[in-house]
Amino acid sequence: MRALVLFSGGVDSTTCLAMAIDKYGKDNVVALSISYGQKHTKEIEASDKIAEYYGVEHIYLDLKKIFEYSDCSLLAHSDKEIPKEAYAKQLEKTDGMPVSTYVPFRNGLFLSSAASIALSRKCDVIYYGAHADDAAGNAYPDCSESFNKAMGDAIYIGSGNQLKIEAPFVKMSKADVVAIGLKLNVPYELTWSCYEGGDKPCGVCGTCIDRKAAFAANGIVEKN
Repeated sequence: MRALVLFSGGVDSTTCLAMAIDKYGKDNVVALSISYGQKHTKEIEASDKIAEYYGVEHIYLDLKKIFEYSDCSLLAHSDKEIPKEAYAKQLEKTDGMPVSTYVPFRNGLFLSSAASIALSRKCDVIYYGAHADDAAGNAYPDCSESFNKAMGDAIYIGSGNQLKIEAPFVKMSKADVVAIGLKLNVPYELTWSCYEGGDKPCGVCGTCIDRKAAFAANGIVEKN
């Protein structure tokens, strides 16, 4: 069995990578990092360091062109500011719609691209790190259980029943993800979560807040 891991260099995808390596061995794991026109390169830099740490094959794909029509606040060409508050606060203002940092159908595009590469690299399964906290309140609908099932069915059928997707955290919180990663000795110090591209995490964007809470729930206080 061989696995391809959608790999951003953040907490969730790095934990996925560690799980795949633990299950299949590093020689049977491929890490796929995708650029989508984000405002900084910190995620990609982190993914390089972590892939080197684990000694896995690392593929890079640029999908920036697809997202050039979006005004998502994460994208370099957008003039929107990244919200400096928790997702729950952001959702109070969206009237049931995704938050402004939702990149349109990103996971759908990522998984479709990953499926093509996975088949070409003779992989049997795609891992990705969607978790329940991101799906809550429709903040990121492409992290939900229903989305995961639909994409899983599409990829399995479209690949001629050769390829499956695995979202091991889709029913879990981010704190649960960190708990698993700590048992696997994931090098979280190499990961990057912040939506800003500064020298240090901003500490106040939605993903920084979630990361801090997840580690605190596991008895760890991270210092920026």
